[in-house]
Amino acid sequence: MYSARAAENFAYWWQRQGDWVEEPNVRRGGQSGVQRIREEGGGLLYAKRQIGHIYRSLLHPFGRPTVLRERDALLSLRKLGVKVPEVLYCGVQRDPQEGWRALLVTADLGGFIEVDRWYADGGREACGEQAHQRLLQQIGMTLARMHLGNWQHGCIYSKHIFVRVSGAGEQAEVEVALLDLEKSRRRFSKNRAARHDMRQLRRHSSWSEADWQQLIYGYQTVFGSSIKGL
Repeated sequence: MYSARAAENFAYWWQRQGDWVEEPNVRRGGQSGVQRIREEGGGLLYAKRQIGHIYRSLLHPFGRPTVLRERDALLSLRKLGVKVPEVLYCGVQRDPQEGWRALLVTADLGGFIEVDRWYADGGREACGEQAHQRLLQQIGMTLARMHLGNWQHGCIYSKHIFVRVSGAGEQAEVEVALLDLEKSRRRFSKNRAARHDMRQLRRHSSWSEADWQQLIYGYQTVFGSSIKGL
């Protein structure tokens, strides 16, 4: 049973509309999409809106909205020191006709952009190789913190890595954030989580061998050991 207050909050967020940044797509027996909502003060929010979009597991054999899994991952990773979007609201309701309706509202990561776009916009040339190496190491360190907490991203591509770089050379400030944690889950073994994500990222990234070694250097600095096969 949902309280009247919970139902009121869900209705408020469900009725708020924005521009689609990820059009609803049909999968997992339902549909899921993401809207950008502009606040009156100029701030940006992102609302993942789902209908009948569930996953099943041993703990939830009858299905559970995927936004709940993503919310759990976002909250846990923040505690591990990993930069992720702040959760502003998460709620689910059971509709008699549509089944599960679910919402996850997060704050915009101000100033962060997808790492591939950063490269395309000339970020590497602007900040210099010294700052670029630090950025690669920071990416590795960020992933290692996630894995040390036994969390596996589950679908880690470069498009899920966002960066913010201010300045150049030794004075540059480099920051890294992770997005799209819908498929994330806790693993019993941190090494299994690490192997899955790091091998997947390497297969699908365009980093050179020298760049990758800088990333691995940062990763092992935090993780404390090497990952077999990398």
